[in-house]
Amino acid sequence: MNHIGVIIAVVFAVIIVTFFVIAIIRNNKIRKSGIETEGVISRIEEKETVDSDGFSDTNYTYYVNYRTTEGKTVEARLGIIMQRRYNIGERINILYLPEKPDCVVLAK
Repeated sequence: MNHIGVIIAVVFAVIIVTFFVIAIIRNNKIRKSGIETEGVISRIEEKETVDSDGFSDTNYTYYVNYRTTEGKTVEARLGIIMQRRYNIGERINILYLPEKPDCVVLAK
């Protein structure tokens, strides 16, 4: 691998690590100071991936509708959940940030 290829690989790795660190910090902030409420799964995006060996995997991205303490209805991306499958219309408990209501995580 030439020097440019190494530099590109390092930059790409730094970008990915930064993305994950930001997501972890955001999720910790929501868990620490978020408001808990009930939401309803409003839609589900399904994406199937196939690896080089031909094995497939399906990931589900969930969206949830909920009402803030101010009465505003919000639809937020809950993200990919590995623990279990949800259905449209299912009620779940979430945490959200009042200053950024589109940032939500599952309540534990």
